[in-house]
Amino acid sequence: MASPTSPVPLPALFHRRRGPEMSGQKVLTLLLLLAGSVPTGGSSSARSCGSAAEELCNFICDCGSCSDENQCGYLRGSAVLGTSFTCDFEDGACGWRDVSTSEYKWVRSHANLATWGTGPHSDHTLGTDLGWFMLTVSPPSKTTATAWLRSPTMQEAAATCEISAWYHISGSVLNQTEWPVLRLAMAHGDEVVELWQSPGHGGEGWHQLVAYPGRVTREFQLIFSLTQPPMCGAELALDDIVFRNCGLQELGQQVCGAEESLCSRGSCLAQHRFCDGTDDCGDGSDEDPTKCTSFELCSFEQNLCSWEAEAGQPAWERNTSLNLGTAYGIPSRDHSSNSRAGFFLHVGSTGGTARLSSVTLKATNSCSLVLYCHLHGSATGSLSISYVTNSTKHLVRERTGDLGSLWVRERVDFSVMGSFKVLIEGVAGSGGTVAIDDLILSPGCVQEPEQPSTALPSLGGAGPCAAGELACDSGECIAAELGCDFAATCADGSDETRCGATTFEAGPGGWHDVSVGRLRWGLQSDTEPRSTGTVLAGAFLAVQAGEGQMVAAAKARTPLLGPSGPACAMEMSYHIHSSPQGFLAVSIADHTTGTSHVAWYTEGQGSTAEGRIQVLLGERSRPFQVELLALVDLQDTASAAVDNVTFVQCHPDMVPPAATELSCNFEKGMCGWYQDQSSDFKWVRGTGQGQGSDHTTGSGYFLAADPSALWSRGQRAQLITYMQEPAATERCLSFWYRLAGAQIGTLNLKLRLEGAEETVLWTQRGTQGSVWHRGWATLPATGQRQYWMAFEALRDGFLGDMALDDMALTAGPCGAELSCSFEADACGLVGSGQQRWLRQSNSTGTTIGPPADHTTGTAAGHYLVVSTGRDSLPTGHVAALTSQPYQPSAPAQCLAFWYQLSASTPGSLGVFVEQSGVRRRVLAVSSAEGDAWHRGHATVEADGDWQVKFEAVGAGGDHGYIALDDLHVSDGACPEPASCDFERDMCGWSSAADPRLHSFAWGWKSGVPLTKYPGPEQDHTLGTRNGHYVHFDTSVLGLGGTTALLESQYLPAAAESCLRFWYHMDIPEHLSCGELRVVLQSAAGQRTLWSAAGHRGRGWQSGAVPVQSAGAFQIIFEVTTRRWPMEGTVALDDIAYSAGASCHSSPELPGQERSPGSSVAEAVVGVLLAIIILALAAAGGWCWMKRRGLPSAPPAEGSSPQGFDNITFRDDKVIIEPMPKERDDN
Repeated sequence: MASPTSPVPLPALFHRRRGPEMSGQKVLTLLLLLAGSVPTGGSSSARSCGSAAEELCNFICDCGSCSDENQCGYLRGSAVLGTSFTCDFEDGACGWRDVSTSEYKWVRSHANLATWGTGPHSDHTLGTDLGWFMLTVSPPSKTTATAWLRSPTMQEAAATCEISAWYHISGSVLNQTEWPVLRLAMAHGDEVVELWQSPGHGGEGWHQLVAYPGRVTREFQLIFSLTQPPMCGAELALDDIVFRNCGLQELGQQVCGAEESLCSRGSCLAQHRFCDGTDDCGDGSDEDPTKCTSFELCSFEQNLCSWEAEAGQPAWERNTSLNLGTAYGIPSRDHSSNSRAGFFLHVGSTGGTARLSSVTLKATNSCSLVLYCHLHGSATGSLSISYVTNSTKHLVRERTGDLGSLWVRERVDFSVMGSFKVLIEGVAGSGGTVAIDDLILSPGCVQEPEQPSTALPSLGGAGPCAAGELACDSGECIAAELGCDFAATCADGSDETRCGATTFEAGPGGWHDVSVGRLRWGLQSDTEPRSTGTVLAGAFLAVQAGEGQMVAAAKARTPLLGPSGPACAMEMSYHIHSSPQGFLAVSIADHTTGTSHVAWYTEGQGSTAEGRIQVLLGERSRPFQVELLALVDLQDTASAAVDNVTFVQCHPDMVPPAATELSCNFEKGMCGWYQDQSSDFKWVRGTGQGQGSDHTTGSGYFLAADPSALWSRGQRAQLITYMQEPAATERCLSFWYRLAGAQIGTLNLKLRLEGAEETVLWTQRGTQGSVWHRGWATLPATGQRQYWMAFEALRDGFLGDMALDDMALTAGPCGAELSCSFEADACGLVGSGQQRWLRQSNSTGTTIGPPADHTTGTAAGHYLVVSTGRDSLPTGHVAALTSQPYQPSAPAQCLAFWYQLSASTPGSLGVFVEQSGVRRRVLAVSSAEGDAWHRGHATVEADGDWQVKFEAVGAGGDHGYIALDDLHVSDGACPEPASCDFERDMCGWSSAADPRLHSFAWGWKSGVPLTKYPGPEQDHTLGTRNGHYVHFDTSVLGLGGTTALLESQYLPAAAESCLRFWYHMDIPEHLSCGELRVVLQSAAGQRTLWSAAGHRGRGWQSGAVPVQSAGAFQIIFEVTTRRWPMEGTVALDDIAYSAGASCHSSPELPGQERSPGSSVAEAVVGVLLAIIILALAAAGGWCWMKRRGLPSAPPAEGSSPQGFDNITFRDDKVIIEPMPKERDDN
């Protein structure tokens, strides 16, 4: 952790182990999209570096190293996020302190895969289990409890200050009606003012909060508090607190533009921002009362001034935050004094329009109105500003929707030929509030002295439709939820005409601006000056100068839309002319879960970019809104615009023709499979990106989900179908999949019947190597019900990738599964006999059976078990388990499975292979040493269909059991136990899957080079790139784990045996801080039998290790590091365990043999070494001859140099020929 006085280099050294990095610009741009604002946090220029208190934590780097801005609730910057004045909690708590007064507290923590399901699965900064955050912890309380987190003292903040953070709520609260409330408050002076409050609902995943403290002229502190109801049991994580635009303008004289004026500090400010009720200069000079006397300000502190509120319900009411309380949506302070005690006007109730009017004003072309509005808590609340002449209303500006918990500056100009009144109308949506404060009329707004009558237009009577209904243009009423649902319900179709699909020729088409900064979206015509282009015609929606006080992106939203189907997409034409710092984006906001996801974005290229795009919106069961975001510098002739927006295939009942095509090789598209756009991360159709080729052709397309990709967040990525027509018979869905990486998660195939819960048909967890495997699942007959399917990638690991290819749906069941982990079902195995076999897990710890399965190594994993106690299976009684018929696909096949017998009186297990009514016993076991899983296998040579039968026989014990897991059938004869050439599979060698062991998995691949998974380009068995081996990339070792274990099956006691293997290391010597070990593990403990330090450039080397153990044991290959980072790869091949055979008296030493593919580089090195040795030998011989007194004669002309005539080159080998015998001159 850096001290406040020590410089911290930026970007600091930060160890990444999570796949390829994004470019810095792309990371910054995406951060902007998520935050919705400009990345600058304040001034970074160095001034005099003093120790004055006012220079500490003021969002200005007064010291060259910015050491005065550390431990301020933020550090000088985040090396990961690339943002200034940020606390990502990776290097400590940044000065934040828990100040709770009960057992409910905040602590700095990180995700723990061993406690999966509690807390966030990853932090927000890194998106992995290695990142840190602040977390609330407490025992369940019978009363309401609050945890408090307080920042250090900060100095004053500018009016543009924006504070953003990310939070994650988890626990049983997700199923409760009463939610905990997270609040961000500011303490300054003797007052605590709330800045932000979480909504009373939400969903899984990280959510962003954005708060605006306003201009703060003194010291202040920030306080996060989480209040949870009794017995709630919620956990909240807080991460990535970022302060933007909080520093005051730099001191010093600037040259101002034509429409700017100087502040007293020397900075420039637009003239229309003087006397607007906000201290923009930072020294109050722009709000000097002596210069603003001609402006008419009404702060509502005493009364309504000259404004008149129309009586009735609803009406504009004068009130304070103290009186209104702290409900969601209500302003937490006024704008004038930034205080809870300050007054403002708000719409007191829903159900109508509240109206506020000015006095009658003279005709003018120089009158302007500035006001501050607060629209929060509802997507339908609105505020409109109009002027009225001759009882006719003319709309000037309208704001609709939720703008956030802040006061937003709005300014309108009036150019009116006759006398008029200003009319301000507010409509409060359900659950929200509309409020206004600080109405300021410019000097050009002059009151008519004789007050001629200017009557307001009549509001009319009550509408024709009841509450919860929508009025069609034709006069009929429909349910409100039928509006903007992508299907016309009104006879005239008017319920779908203002929903975002528009050419903008007749108006905004339902789009409404929700910007809060100095950019906004507005209608524009091509008759106005703009950058040349071809995609915009007539009217369009463009980025314009806004009136807000914040420095933020322009944002526009549609009304609430949906629901939508999986193929739903928005098409639009776009135009952007901007520097690379600018962008244009489309995001999707879900107000039910409080989430927003970027669906598309493009960066400025320094030139004009335009075209027509399709943005997938996907299936969404709840109403949602589409957002347009843009950030461009209008002063630099930049521009951004959109036109011709349409929605295609969006209604859920509008099924595309390809929706039933579930057989797909993905060469030309996705067929009937669709990206679930509401997923946390995505399946991507591509050709490899360094993780391997496709299965179809070796060079085509497949689908991949990469949970290790930067900016992956959340838990799942889903690939879904439309609802399929009912199926009268069973069908088989086969597919090819890949699960690669040192810490990859789970791949599921799920099915949901109409009106029923989801069921998992097939599942696989953990690395299966960088090779394609075949999977299949039988789809049940569905009767009269439709059904839906999904492939789900679960992010319970962060290193690796998943892939899918070549799906095929065929009639009839799939037949016997060649590989079964029992995680989804019993795979067609059928029990018979007195006692049934059960599929179970032992998550409660009280079930009779193994405490953990073999597949996952956890209590949550499933296996098959039969109780063999005397009460369940009396002595001699049999419980049988029979597989479906296997079809021989090779002359010999290997049947392998894992079994576990209880420690006391388990009975016996017999395994039989049956063909044509003849059965052969292949295994019989009645005891197994240790409480562990053991591997059984048998080679089957069948000329027709065959089945395997497992028979458990009772022995009269008390509580015995026999369990089975991980049944696997492969082509070829079974190798000897613990022996493997890795050409077909891993032969029972496996890596521990339990994350509590803090270890990573070995991979399995061929020699084909893969950028993401490096390794030797030739195996040892075949000596080609098509051969296979196991490998491990040591660069992943670090904070998440320092070991990688490759374990054999349990082997019987051995008096004298031998383990031979070939290993390959490619680890730079200067990073060789780890080693490869061979460890023997038994009931007596562990002992290291052999080790080799990391090295590189020696090719495949052999090892031979004598093995002795008095009891059953495992052999473990372990890669370990004593410190990190450690870069490089380790590979193993051709492991051979010889039981009862010694390694001979002189074990083979590493380096005695090399592969046939030794490189030319190695040969050249050998030549040079040989030359040096021979030269030294020649020199030594010459000296020896001189000492013997022999004459030194010059060589004959044309003779070869002595000492070098015995070396020749042959391909990549160096051959040293025998030296001629020395002649005896005597």
